[in-house]
Order: sequence, then C-alpha cells, then structure tokens
Amino acid sequence: MAQHLALLSLLVDDYSRALDFYVGKMGFELVEDSDLGGGKRWVVVSPGSGGSRFLLAKASDERQVAAIGGQGGGRVWLFLHTDSFEADHSRLSAAGVRFLEEPRHEAYGSVAVFEDVYGNRWDLLQPRKG
Repeated sequence: MAQHLALLSLLVDDYSRALDFYVGKMGFELVEDSDLGGGKRWVVVSPGSGGSRFLLAKASDERQVAAIGGQGGGRVWLFLHTDSFEADHSRLSAAGVRFLEEPRHEAYGSVAVFEDVYGNRWDLLQPRKG
C-alpha cells in the first residue's frame, strides 16, 4: 500500500488574504475553492505538481486564532523545494515576499528563509544534486 502526505492545514485569518499571498505572491495554484456553508470553505492550494497541497483553514475559535503563524513554534517548518533557486528567489522578492536572510549556499544546497503573510517560516531550498 502506497502512502503520501496529501494535505497540510495552514491556519489563516481570512480566505481572501491567504489567497492573495499564496496564489498572488507565491504563485501557488488554486486547486479547489468550495463553499461549505456557514462561512466555511474548502480552499486548497498547491506549489506545483508532485508535492503536498495546503488546505487554507480559517481559524474558528480563540485557540486556533492564537496559533495562526505559530504552527511551527517559530522555527522553519515548511520547506519549498525548487530547481531554480535564483529565479524563484528573485520572483518572490519582487512580489513582496519577506526574506529573513540573504541566500546561503550550504553543503546541502542553496537556501533562504522567508516568512509568509502570517509569520510562518519557510525555507526556499534548491537541494544540491549528487
């Protein structure tokens, strides 16, 4: 039996704000946006084929609201792999994505930490081949 991680929930405060960032700035694909009634939607975005997708989950209580932007506990916890680091770094920077450091070239590849609109920390990473 084959398994893979299909969806990862990201807590958000507002669907439009989240879509503006993930689709508008990051360039993710909007996979699905279905109205579930009562102000809830099933909103799925993807950075591209072959990877995990993200369910943009609107926080519905105080505990969830408090966790927005802190799901990784202040650490990088999302790793966006690319095969074109320089181009993606330039494109994201030009779109207003906030990088927390200059690009680094490490033994494992090229990397730069950025924050999403909520403060979640991500690595933009082009792994070294071989």
